Formats: sequence, C-alpha cells, structure tokens
Amino acid sequence: MTGLVYVLNGPNLNLLGRRQPHIYGHETLADVERDCRTLAAELRLDLRFHQSNREYEIIDWIHAAREDADGIAINPAAFTHTSVAILDALHAFEGPVIEIHISNVHKREAFRHHSFVSSRADGVIAGFGTQGYLLALRRLARLIEEGSK
Repeated sequence: MTGLVYVLNGPNLNLLGRRQPHIYGHETLADVERDCRTLAAELRLDLRFHQSNREYEIIDWIHAAREDADGIAINPAAFTHTSVAILDALHAFEGPVIEIHISNVHKREAFRHHSFVSSRADGVIAGFGTQGYLLALRRLARLIEEGSK
C-alpha cells in the first residue's frame, strides 16, 4: 500500500516546544515531522507536512489535497474553535480526515470544547501529546487501505 497524507498544522504550532511546554511538551514541530516521516516510511505513506499561522494557507493545502491526497491529519490549533472556512474546505475533501490535539482540550477552557472540524473528522485524537500524530497516521493508513479494497 502507498498513499499520500497531508499533515496540516495551524497557528502557533511553529512555537511547539517553546510555547507553554507545561501544556504542549518540549518536542518541536521539527521533532514531530521527523517522527511522522519515520513512521510514514514504515507504513509506506508519502507525507506533505505543513504549518501556517494563516487560515487561507491551510485552506489552500486542503484544496490541493483534493487533487492528490488519500487522507488528511490536521491539528487546526486555535482555528479548531473559529474556522467554518476550514470546515467547508474539509467537506470538499473526499478522503478520511483525522483531527489532532496535543492537549486534552476538554480539560481546558470551555471555549476549547467546541470544534468545527470534528463534525467532518473521521476521528479525533486529543490529549496524547505529540504521539497523537503517530496515532493519526496509523489510523489513516488503515482507513486508506480499507478504502482501496
């Protein structure tokens, strides 16, 4: 099996490891990307790994994924709670989508309990730290494989 997965990261994740490490840990986004690429190779997945603080760039990557991706793993970060536009873009993508949150958003402020993205996601992973990305890739690999049968 081979497949292409987009791993999309929203605002402030470029500061991972330096911003609120008591919540998000000490790993950097470069560490997360490295670990994702290692696992993707084992799963025979190709990866496109992106981060942006700009909503329109995330939407553009979702649109690009419509053309060539088999799945999307997305940590929309703060856009989780605000972006109907990202939700609409995800609705236009036909493959599986896994939503990732490093922290357990349900143990945090009430406004973080609502996600626009969750209504489109095939699964939501929250509170597993950066290991959530690896769980998402494993699940996407399974969903992609099942979809190709």
